[in-house]
Amino acid sequence: MSLQVVSAVSNSSLLQPGFSLLNFGGDVFFFGQKGWPKRSCPTGVFLLDIKQNELKMKPAFFSKDSCYLPPLRYPALCTLRGNAESDECQYIIHGGKTPNNDLSDKIYVMSLVSKNSKKTTFQCVEKDLGGDVPEARYGHTINVVHSRGKSMSVIFGGRSYTPLAQRTTEKWNSVVDCLPSVFLVDFEFGCCTSYVLPELQDGLSFHVSVARNDTIYILGGHSLQNNTRSPSLYRLKVDLPLGSPAVTCTILPGGISVSSAIVTQTGDTEFVLVGGYQSDNQKRLACNTIVLEDNKIEIVERVSPDWTPDIKHCRMWFGSDMGKGSVLLGIPGATKQLISDANYFYILRCKGAEEDKEEELTAQICSQTSTEDPGDSTPFEDSEEFCFSAEANSFDVDDTDTYNEDDEEDESETGYWITCCASCNIDINTWVPFYSTELNKPAMILCSSGAGHWVHAQCMDLSESMLLRLSEANVKYFCNEHVDLNKGLQTPKKVVHLKKRPMKPLGKKKTMKLSTPTKKSFLRRLFE
Repeated sequence: MSLQVVSAVSNSSLLQPGFSLLNFGGDVFFFGQKGWPKRSCPTGVFLLDIKQNELKMKPAFFSKDSCYLPPLRYPALCTLRGNAESDECQYIIHGGKTPNNDLSDKIYVMSLVSKNSKKTTFQCVEKDLGGDVPEARYGHTINVVHSRGKSMSVIFGGRSYTPLAQRTTEKWNSVVDCLPSVFLVDFEFGCCTSYVLPELQDGLSFHVSVARNDTIYILGGHSLQNNTRSPSLYRLKVDLPLGSPAVTCTILPGGISVSSAIVTQTGDTEFVLVGGYQSDNQKRLACNTIVLEDNKIEIVERVSPDWTPDIKHCRMWFGSDMGKGSVLLGIPGATKQLISDANYFYILRCKGAEEDKEEELTAQICSQTSTEDPGDSTPFEDSEEFCFSAEANSFDVDDTDTYNEDDEEDESETGYWITCCASCNIDINTWVPFYSTELNKPAMILCSSGAGHWVHAQCMDLSESMLLRLSEANVKYFCNEHVDLNKGLQTPKKVVHLKKRPMKPLGKKKTMKLSTPTKKSFLRRLFE
């Protein structure tokens, strides 16, 4: 195992713990930036070009028939191949956190349409599912199993926000473990089925799952309910006969107590487990080899790489499986650095037993995310955003935009990229700032009609001063469509102005002769 430093270039803050890396034909693509996609790359997907230990990021594009894919962090993703011998693959993406820390329950299928030296185009399709649809979550896993000539996806674990009815003001954004249900997803017919297995008693998140044929092994993970990292090892076996599927679970010995570990595949049946946390206050620096055979798993400890002193002594680390025996690792930079969000990055290359030297030298890097949520309980998770940066010529515009999580609003089905009215002209692909207060998203305001809905301030013809005034005052606003229904609330109260009667000057012909005391009294009343 070898550890290699990656030189970071400057001027762009895009990467954040929870990102994912996708591998299409040996090329590595980054997905899941924190914040909304920059105008130079509305898809939020970038090609990672690593040459001579330097990283450059080039924006990728989506085809016209693609749906909008938000930059999800901590999603579950896996590859979906047409057959075992094909190099072409699709990626299944489920759940994850939006830039506003809302959770997604949507499922996407992402595939490569075309690629040349200057442009890469993807197609992203949202899948409509029915039945027992998994709730919105993050920190879970998804795998594909094959049985009797059929294929299905298996979703397990993760975290979700406390249900609305149970939230309080003090714990509005608290998270809980998802129920330990196993979901089978049939992409051919678009249906989901949930299974409750007696062996799975606690919800797990940020665990490791590896699959082979009809079997999935679940290793490690963190449970919020009892704040433990279970050493249990679970084996899920999925049988897909002509009738209803059958799912069974077996608890095996030899598990590892770890969360947020990274697993990379080094051979047909061999995987390497790297990193993670074995407790709230201790990283796990050991590495393991996982060998899968038919109905059998073997986990043995292997020689760890020569970790640098910075890695050994840092409070946290993060990273992603990069495919073909390579892992991308990052650690926070020194606090005394001039750049507050600076980080150090490494590529860990694990030599697989079934790889020869030539394949090892030419191997490209790809991964699915496996980092624990920095917004939750453990001290390792409380980190600032980190980034790789690109040279100025990698983007069409400058990278002076910064992301402030406090500025974000709700990004759900009524998010920023909506059609708020019949004349709405806000387009994700062509939008440019209209107000000086906008950074990388359109300004919006909530219409108080009925249950309330969001509209774009630009489409409502609101001036910037009026928008700021409405945002500072605790008043109701009604959009152009509903303002007539609420004229009583919208019409300001009439203010009665006092009328000043002009003074009539005294004419020359009607001169009043006043005595001195009377004259003084008249002048005093006149100027009072």
